[in-house]
Amino acid sequence: MPTFTGETVDQAIKKGLASLGINRVDADISIIEEGKKGFLGIGKKEAIVSIDAKEKEIVEEVEEIQVTTEIIEEPEIDSEVMVEYQEPVKEEIKETPAKSQDVSLDEAITELSLYLTDITTALGAPAMVRVQRDDNHVVLHLDTDKKGLLIGKHGKVLNAIQYLSQVYIHRLVKNRLTVIVNVGDYRERREAIIKRLANQAVHKVRDTAQPVFLEPMPAFERKQVHSILSNEKDIKTHSEGNEPHRYLVVELKK
Repeated sequence: MPTFTGETVDQAIKKGLASLGINRVDADISIIEEGKKGFLGIGKKEAIVSIDAKEKEIVEEVEEIQVTTEIIEEPEIDSEVMVEYQEPVKEEIKETPAKSQDVSLDEAITELSLYLTDITTALGAPAMVRVQRDDNHVVLHLDTDKKGLLIGKHGKVLNAIQYLSQVYIHRLVKNRLTVIVNVGDYRERREAIIKRLANQAVHKVRDTAQPVFLEPMPAFERKQVHSILSNEKDIKTHSEGNEPHRYLVVELKK
């Protein structure tokens, strides 16, 4: 792992991030030497940190999905389509707030399935919706020949669809049902990555006694990390930053 020096730890980190061309949340940072100011120049020591880009396998994981599902060459276009489609959806929801008192949970899930059918068609990847439900949450599986188009780069399109679905169901019924939208086995693969990330972070925190900054994640994935690490008695987690760049910090309990 490359090391960088500076008069202070913050200066060394900034120098390292600039050299590697990455943001702080995308980096694994370990403090090797805090540095000392000394007295009249005597005993002065520079701060030393080691920095490396974080978790390249995540990108490879998503890229593998993109290759096997024939994702389009310009995934940014997917986001633009999603933004264009959101406005009429929001207007439609706002026009029917009274449904929360009239629609049963089964009816709401049916309406949500039709809503997702419209969204996937608008995105150019029409999908059949399969519903898997238990007492606490409902999983909506989108079956399509264009999986990559609905997943998007780093899962951004799928996460946006899931967010809209959660808002939609809460506007229809009072039951605070958790909605998960899945394409193929993407959620399962992503959950495996998150578990690996969490465990790697714990090992690194214990080895270095320094906090580890995970990649930005949507709220439901941050909740997964909190849950995974909740039984680690010497570890605590908290979120920092603003959406959609909010990320988790894993550190030792003091």
